[in-house]
Amino acid sequence: MGPALARLFRGNPALVAGATILGALALAALLGPLLVDPVAAQVGSVPPRRPPSAAHWLGTDAQGRDVLTVMALATPQTLKIGLVAGLISLTVGVTLGLVAGFLGGLVDTVVRTASDVMMTIPGVAILVLVAANVRSMTVDLMAVIVAGLSWMVAARAIRAQTLSVRERGYVQVARLNGLGGLRLVFVEVLPNLLPYIAASFVIAVGQAMLATIGLEALGLGPQTELTLGMTIFWAQFYGAVIRGMWWWWGPPILALALIFVGLLLTSAGLDRVSNKRLGGP
Repeated sequence: MGPALARLFRGNPALVAGATILGALALAALLGPLLVDPVAAQVGSVPPRRPPSAAHWLGTDAQGRDVLTVMALATPQTLKIGLVAGLISLTVGVTLGLVAGFLGGLVDTVVRTASDVMMTIPGVAILVLVAANVRSMTVDLMAVIVAGLSWMVAARAIRAQTLSVRERGYVQVARLNGLGGLRLVFVEVLPNLLPYIAASFVIAVGQAMLATIGLEALGLGPQTELTLGMTIFWAQFYGAVIRGMWWWWGPPILALALIFVGLLLTSAGLDRVSNKRLGGP
């Protein structure tokens, strides 16, 4: 694994930079909740509207919460939404894409038609409609809703790749050797799509986070759970920009910017690995 990882990162500065940023954010998300007092994130626990100081490094918000504590607890939740939604949508998309591309015929027609129909439906409108009618929105429910409306891109992309891979020589040789069915898919086809699937997963995570942050900025996110998007919503709800409370809206925006930059660089690096025309190994 060591030499393989070294070859993966060698000569790929985008992947190195993206993985470093995401790794640092993941480490902060894991350790942050352990280093803060959750009580400070409760409404009215500290004096409101205080600028950064020795007692409150990122100040306090209008609801009487310590912003640093809110950030430490909200960042893991935001990353969780992206990872869960990305994993679900990619799992569904990869499974349908592999089956449709490899079996063809009626199965391919059904999957392709379903994907085309779903892609014509305005996802944002459906998300807003569902979120507005759910009594108690949670982080997990939001991730599932977003995943249910984002599997089509992965399904179509993996289907196209599968159609190309299944005609290659080594797949035909495996068929002649008696390998067929699901074994042929998982032994010969799937391993050769792993770099592409990894890049698709990073894109799916970014798209899921973008969709959920948009909902949260409209106030349709989890009202009782801390996320970066809901932090921005409460900042704009209480007029933090007008009041000059930069320490309230600045940190979550910076954290989101770092997340998306890390995802963008990682996706570009993985695309370089999977696409030989870009100089991948």
